[in-house]
Amino acid sequence: MKIALCDDCREDALYLKNFLGKQDVSIYSDAGSLLSDIEQNNIQYDLYLLDIYMDDFAENPMDGIELAKRIRRHEEDSIICFVSSCNDFYREAYDVYAFQYLLKPVQLKELQLLLHKVSKRMEKSREHKFFYRWRGQTRAIPYEKILFISSREHKVFIQCKDGAEQEFKGKLDEIAAQLKGNIFLRCHQSFLVNVYQVDSLSRNEIMVFGHRVPVSRRYYVDVKKRYQEVLFEEVGG
Repeated sequence: MKIALCDDCREDALYLKNFLGKQDVSIYSDAGSLLSDIEQNNIQYDLYLLDIYMDDFAENPMDGIELAKRIRRHEEDSIICFVSSCNDFYREAYDVYAFQYLLKPVQLKELQLLLHKVSKRMEKSREHKFFYRWRGQTRAIPYEKILFISSREHKVFIQCKDGAEQEFKGKLDEIAAQLKGNIFLRCHQSFLVNVYQVDSLSRNEIMVFGHRVPVSRRYYVDVKKRYQEVLFEEVGG
């Protein structure tokens, strides 16, 4: 696993690197050097471990939250974990879709659990893609980039995380049969939702990245059960 570790305290950085064992770890002492590698050298990492408090004396200093926002501009699906000496920034971490939030001093067990969860996410990304035909061409979208799939008037619409919407002719029942794993849930006659992208669930709707997806009475019990299973996975690894 290729990991970027950004922390202005070298002692803390080396402490984490020691716990990361055989992983491919690059240490950055400031936000600017990491951004330079991303923006100018096109270097990408599987996991970003970012300290939130950084004494950056550059011309345009930034903390870990701002750094995460800049990383997101280049890698929308990057896996970001914040490492902090306090828990004051959970709200900000949520806003940039942080994968996890660890408090210093990080324990070995916590880091091992994080790596396990990241590995599962990467494996899911490699294995699962949705294929469809559009104007005579076969296209593919990784499951993790899909928020939900809907249908109306004999057409299927794929709503993606980047805001794009893909459209093609088809039937939702056929799409549901094609999808692998227990990732997409039927929550309504006209909707399939990626359960790993769900922000919240109520009896009548699901919130997914600001989108309101209806939940019908027929599917509510099954949706709630699967959603709770996913929450347990995220917490328990």
